Amino acid sequence: MTIQLSDHFTYKKLFRFCLPPIIMMVFTSIYGVVDGLFVSNFVGKIPFAAINLVMPFIMILGGVGFMIGTGGSALVAKTLGEGDRLRANRYFTMMVKLTLICGILLSIVGIIFIRPISYLLGATDAMIGDCVIYGRIVLGFNTAFMLQNVFQTFLTTAEKPQLGLMATVVAGVTNMVLDALFIAGFHWGVAGAALATGISQCVGGILPLIYFLRPNNSLLRLTRTKFEAKALIKACVNGSSELMTNISGSIVSMLYNFQLLRFAGENGVAAYGVLMYIQFIFIAIFIGYTIGTAPIIGYHYGAENYGELKNMLRKSLLLMAITGGIMLLLAQVLANPLAHIFVGYDAELLDMTRHAFKIFAFSFILTGINIFTSSFFTALNNGGVSAAISFLRTLVFQMISVLVLPLIFGLDGIWWAIAAAEIFAFVISAAFLVAKRKKYHYM
Repeated sequence: MTIQLSDHFTYKKLFRFCLPPIIMMVFTSIYGVVDGLFVSNFVGKIPFAAINLVMPFIMILGGVGFMIGTGGSALVAKTLGEGDRLRANRYFTMMVKLTLICGILLSIVGIIFIRPISYLLGATDAMIGDCVIYGRIVLGFNTAFMLQNVFQTFLTTAEKPQLGLMATVVAGVTNMVLDALFIAGFHWGVAGAALATGISQCVGGILPLIYFLRPNNSLLRLTRTKFEAKALIKACVNGSSELMTNISGSIVSMLYNFQLLRFAGENGVAAYGVLMYIQFIFIAIFIGYTIGTAPIIGYHYGAENYGELKNMLRKSLLLMAITGGIMLLLAQVLANPLAHIFVGYDAELLDMTRHAFKIFAFSFILTGINIFTSSFFTALNNGGVSAAISFLRTLVFQMISVLVLPLIFGLDGIWWAIAAAEIFAFVISAAFLVAKRKKYHYM
């Protein structure tokens, strides 16, 4: 039985609708982890640290795709809820065209400036070569990466989350197979990892593009349209919280790397890289859930079905809280085996990584609630509140924490920083939910 955005969502129906995007995001994170796994074990910890050092810059550029996808899908879902499918398709087409233009321009800029950016991020002489090689190759595929990010959200809005999952699985399998072939087989090092990532992103970005270019039975399809500045600006402003999350997260990652180089040297950067890869898998569950729920919230907001908004908020906050608690327990149990997979070849680095992850994992308790709250306001087309939550959570609170806590607790203060930031962000999220309840009628 097909689940429609207009339905009333029970826990069972919510689970069925959100499971494909959750699996999609988990799978995306896993094949990203495979890159790090192969580089760390087959190339070495210095190249592994180099990739993690330059990754924040790559994610900032690719984050434009998240901005267009989330902001655009919120606008499209709201328009569908208002009953105007033709206008929704025009908006959808505009977002795809904008992604193509931005992707090409950002790729050129990134390739030109990757070397000075790498030095700015703190690359050492031992790391700079790998930073430049990996960065230039991956940024050459940035347009496909942005399209992949855009279609992950729009396929759910089109009531086709299973297709998004299929595209991601095919892309993920492609990446893992090519990692094994290029890195372990051909010994191409970080260049092999970059090529494997780029080719897989082409699969994930181009397959959905072909689907929407052809006649299909989804809610959305690409059509002839001109750019409408008002709609584009509205979508980009609304999706700015997701871009802010990427930019802030990348800036904070740079700050973490600077602090870790100061307190623990290259081992600290490598350990942090492992934490980021493992975190991707855990956080992917929360992000996948928001990808699934955002079109539902946007649709019912457009249809002025406030009872369903209350239903979605209540169920989602409970699910995020329970999932966060389960993640903390799993992280404590799996800290050693997960760290061993990446850095088992180095006893000192293994011990640092295991210890760090056990502390870092306390952030999971509140992360899901904060991520959902930001996404909730994006779906309500309130980009200002969503961006404020993301900006404070991913930049301000983390920067303060990672600068102040090490002065008190030393290296452990860096590992505790993200948990402290999530606590402050939870207070802000709760305050906004209470403050805006009368305007949107969700409480």
